[in-house]
Amino acid sequence: MTNPQIKKYDICIIGAGLAGLAATMFAANQGLSCAQVGHTGEINFSSGHLDLLGVHPVGEKKVLTDPWAGIDALVQAIPDHPYAKLSKEEIRTAFRELLSFLKATGLTYHRRMNHNSTALTSLGTTRQTYCVPHTMWKGVAALKKKPPCLILDIRGLKGFSARQITTALQRDWPNLLTARISFPGMDHLNEVYMEHMANALILKENREKFAQEVRPHIKDSQIVGMPAILGLYRTQEVVSDLEKLIGVPIFEIPTIPPSVPGLRLKEAFERGLRAKGVQYFSQTRVLSVRGNGERDFEIDIGRKMTEDTVQARGIILASGRFIGGGLYADRQRIKETIFDLPVHQPGSRAEWHRREMLDPRGHAVNRAGVEIDDAFRPLSSSRRPAFKALFAAGSILAHNDWKRMKCGAGLAIASAFGAVKSFMNICR
Repeated sequence: MTNPQIKKYDICIIGAGLAGLAATMFAANQGLSCAQVGHTGEINFSSGHLDLLGVHPVGEKKVLTDPWAGIDALVQAIPDHPYAKLSKEEIRTAFRELLSFLKATGLTYHRRMNHNSTALTSLGTTRQTYCVPHTMWKGVAALKKKPPCLILDIRGLKGFSARQITTALQRDWPNLLTARISFPGMDHLNEVYMEHMANALILKENREKFAQEVRPHIKDSQIVGMPAILGLYRTQEVVSDLEKLIGVPIFEIPTIPPSVPGLRLKEAFERGLRAKGVQYFSQTRVLSVRGNGERDFEIDIGRKMTEDTVQARGIILASGRFIGGGLYADRQRIKETIFDLPVHQPGSRAEWHRREMLDPRGHAVNRAGVEIDDAFRPLSSSRRPAFKALFAAGSILAHNDWKRMKCGAGLAIASAFGAVKSFMNICR
């Protein structure tokens, strides 16, 4: 498209993962006009859990029951970690606002305010997490009380085995049964897909057929665990109806990605943000940015060539790491892909990784990223803000090893909150 019409917004958010979506939500809640640019990102790979901080120190593999005390220890040990840029009350406020937003879209989460919860994985292992989807919350209680429980899997569903889960848990939870059922209408297929089953269960007639498959296997079980397929939308309705039809409580267990809980998060954000007037430039990327170093950016957006140009008074960079496309590695160094910002990284590629893949200290490359000031503005090579109105959030930030620390969602949510707060302070 030649000479695209320039559209004006208060802020442009680059990235459509959890950090980008959260930043857009915080900005829209402040009454800002928002443009969001980016591919779906890594949110489709989410288990649905929202971690705050699960492990610290990572070298000791210390699992945390109290994430807030863990944050105190973390920022003392790593003062450049993004959590150190915010108070704990600000992080609490960020979670509270985000959970309220999701609940209004129909996606409800539960949490213990001051502690992590222990949740099941598809491998039969357990993990610490902070916020648990409504569809999985009864599994948290069941894991603690260990009543007689039936674990279901589905013929043709890859990567989820009830037998594997019960074998891993049998020492600590002996009252487990397993069953494999066919999904109604898909029993002729060699392989079934979670998204298709989740869509099917939105219809009441399909829930009735599904319950008929489950009921003969209940026996003495007091609760049923199954793969996370209980509806892409209206999950509380789906769960409540199936519990009545089956006769016992049910809960979901996360599956391997891409996952239905991740799709639910994405769809919930998009429904809620469209209602707030957010303009999406979905499945596109930023091709170029022009700015004077102070404020007012012009951003060219498209797939291979410019399809739209937007003007914004500020930008939040939430483009992710290597999978999201925010960072790129060649044989010499790691680069930031849009603004060519300096990237904190080891001096040479030979230092990126330790000799052992599972070294408990982790790998230096995992903490590579963009460094920021206390206002979440990326720093230039002179250690000053690269632009007055450019902010950054999410996994692109340096000094975090979110996968091993189990703080990915918390990092995304908290830093998005901090970036929007700083935009409001600096650019309004």
